[in-house]
Amino acid sequence: MHISSRTDIEAPLEFVYSALSDFEGWERSAMRRGAEVRRLDKLRVQGPGMEWSIEFRFRGKERTLIAHLATLDPNAKIGFTAAGKLIEADMVVDLLSLAPMRTRLSLSVDVKPKTLGARLLLQSVKLAKGKVQARLNKRLGQLATDLEVRFASTRKR
Repeated sequence: MHISSRTDIEAPLEFVYSALSDFEGWERSAMRRGAEVRRLDKLRVQGPGMEWSIEFRFRGKERTLIAHLATLDPNAKIGFTAAGKLIEADMVVDLLSLAPMRTRLSLSVDVKPKTLGARLLLQSVKLAKGKVQARLNKRLGQLATDLEVRFASTRKR
């Protein structure tokens, strides 16, 4: 299953990339939402090969995903792979500077089932793709607004 979305952000490309590549910040955010996040790699610098174990509750069951940073192209692209018992997923975030103070963020996610049960789950998600797409668009819009507010607050100092 493939799903994608994009949004424009009123902030420079470098600021957006810096915020999106703040992996420790994303770890803290996931933990505040109830997920258990552990770093698995021993890398001292940010880059491909970073890996996390993420445990969370979904549809009443505890789930575990292993997320791997596959691509980290400064100011252009961040790519992840993730795998759990039921699914494998690839996620790519592309950034494009539209103007000095405007950045386009494009998100693309491909999810592949590993089991028959996962195939059935993804089939039901495909049937509700309009709702899933609307939720993704809304969440990406919220992220854009948050980044714009954060950027505006750095300019007022």
